[in-house]
Amino acid sequence: MTLLSYDSTFEGFLTAVFEIYEFKYPNPKIIKKDDTQQNLFADAIEIITDNSKSDRVIKKLNTQLESDGVRTLIYAFLSEKPGIEDVLFNVIHYSVENPKLNILKDFANDNVLQVVQLTKSVGREKHRMEAFVRFEQLKDGIYFAKIDPDFDVLTLIIRHFKNRYQDQKWLIYDLRRKYGVYYDLKDIEIVSMDLNIKSLDAKNSQVFSETELNYQKLWWEYFDHTNIKERKNTKLHVQHVPKRYWKYLTEKKMF
Repeated sequence: MTLLSYDSTFEGFLTAVFEIYEFKYPNPKIIKKDDTQQNLFADAIEIITDNSKSDRVIKKLNTQLESDGVRTLIYAFLSEKPGIEDVLFNVIHYSVENPKLNILKDFANDNVLQVVQLTKSVGREKHRMEAFVRFEQLKDGIYFAKIDPDFDVLTLIIRHFKNRYQDQKWLIYDLRRKYGVYYDLKDIEIVSMDLNIKSLDAKNSQVFSETELNYQKLWWEYFDHTNIKERKNTKLHVQHVPKRYWKYLTEKKMF
């Protein structure tokens, strides 16, 4: 078995795929650099991300799987499922070996089936983040939102929020993965930071603007007063808005 370690990026993964074919590595296995457990019995070849190589792989995949097929692979990669690199490589190899076959329709292939199922799960999480993310205005005027998705979908929701909130500066921060996306009215920037989560409590007047705090209080009071307790249907409510998304909703915060 040949171990190849990469930097956890999709471009790094594709670079590893390129070098597997370039150097004809036998029985390849692609792992993340920080995955030390799999390095106990063998030294891994370190793959240096090369965009020219990853672009060549993308071009090849676009030819065989078209843009929808490439999108499927990207979504599955962002699922962060342990061992997803092997699953994706097997699918890519299957495609290379069968250039005239639409391999992503071959659900009898276990690797293809896994990729398609993961893509659907990641797609659902993307849409839920677009629906449930709530911004809070900071004292410096930036609109801030924190998320904690099951999958790494932050980069997938950029276009939605850029199109919807073009006239305001905003930052969406992934609590689990410790990075965010910042929009300054012109450009999008990926930012890495380790935030003090406790300081971002909605009741913290040192962080959020007075307007924001007043708005949240008014919104909660409105929600509370318009809610008819006798007609409360928790089961139906949870069906449409799962509990794990309540933390994003202003009306769920108690003042």
